[in-house]
Amino acid sequence: MSSRVRVIGAGLAGSEAAWQCARRGVAVELCEMRPMRSTPAHQTGDFAELVCSNSLKSESENTAPWLLKEELRRAGSLLIEIARQCAVPAGHALAVDRVTFAKKVTEAISREPMIAVRREEVMRISEDQITIVATGPLTSDGLSEEIGRLSGSTRLYFYDSISPIVEAESIDMAKVYLAARYDKGTADYINCPMSQEEYDRFYDALISAQSVEERDWEKLNYFESCLPIEEIARRGRDTLRFGPMKPVGLKDPRTGRPPYAVVQLRQENLRADSYNLVGFQNHLKFGEQARVLQLIPGLENARFLRYGQIHRNTYINAPTLLRETLQMKEHPRVLFAGQICGVEGYVESIATGLMAGVHATALSMGAEPVAPQRATALGSLVHYITHADANRFQPANITFDLLPALEQKIRDRQVRHRRQCELALREFESWLEKVGVVQAVR
Repeated sequence: MSSRVRVIGAGLAGSEAAWQCARRGVAVELCEMRPMRSTPAHQTGDFAELVCSNSLKSESENTAPWLLKEELRRAGSLLIEIARQCAVPAGHALAVDRVTFAKKVTEAISREPMIAVRREEVMRISEDQITIVATGPLTSDGLSEEIGRLSGSTRLYFYDSISPIVEAESIDMAKVYLAARYDKGTADYINCPMSQEEYDRFYDALISAQSVEERDWEKLNYFESCLPIEEIARRGRDTLRFGPMKPVGLKDPRTGRPPYAVVQLRQENLRADSYNLVGFQNHLKFGEQARVLQLIPGLENARFLRYGQIHRNTYINAPTLLRETLQMKEHPRVLFAGQICGVEGYVESIATGLMAGVHATALSMGAEPVAPQRATALGSLVHYITHADANRFQPANITFDLLPALEQKIRDRQVRHRRQCELALREFESWLEKVGVVQAVR
């Protein structure tokens, strides 16, 4: 006999966790407070709504993001399967029509008979019930306080950002060109080239633009890999040219040379009627955003469907609180998944949701959860968040730096990464044999 599993939060991690439990024959109560109560970043009540980028990162074989997605595919991830159904052109990356993606996830979860959806805010966590907390970076204040009670620690915050989106018809296509950075994948990105004079004018306007005022209780603590563009710019005049505006591999077909700097736009949906400014998350007032961003060649008359924003992200100190199975050390029937457990990124959130669902299923059957091997991408990701320096802990994306070094030293990076992927997938297959595989979509 199995016990009902409660999943709090129907974002990426919660949706995947609930589906994994249900497909293994375990009844699930899935609680989601939206749309009864929304957040500063969400716009709908749909499950798995993507609020920042629409990209699930690289699909290039033998890269770290590809490896994690490949492990999820082999494990029967519902959300990775749906993401590929909703893919939009994005060069070598997997990007999705975020509206279609969220609707398909909502439909798949809602029609699953083993999942009972409760549209309500949860304020209390029972230590005795098998519970997966997957409330994401925008966990409500009430539940955050409850998590603080369980963990015996204060809440932790960092600040994340959202990139602007422009209407496709408002882009001056005579001033831009299509290409993919590093010539990887197909030429699916719109590129807005800048001369040195245009870049200097844009840079000066950006660093002098007025930011949204910080609230009294806020202490901005940005995640390093998702800094607002104005924060990057303040680190030096050329930092943008070596960051989100680097022109490497982006020759302008009209000149045959790379521009001095470039702004890339990625298709936002299947209709191709909107594009987001890649890496242009910011904390500027909306009027200032329009003034500064319209200095970009091709965007002089841009109509903005969404401006950049900053929102609060909440996460726990996982090294002090969690086992490698995502169970709380002090309350092993309570698991955490998604960004709140200390991972950063869409695929990473899906991955920890899948893992939490597998482990919650084991607990419900009276079995002992088994963590993935360290050599796997999923195992290395969870090893990091549970073994990092607790005093300096910051959320992490999947990278090869998290995986253990090979016994044999290989200087060629491409060969080394290929060997790491081969080893990871062999180890992952052995983990799947222990926990069982469930096909993604019937």
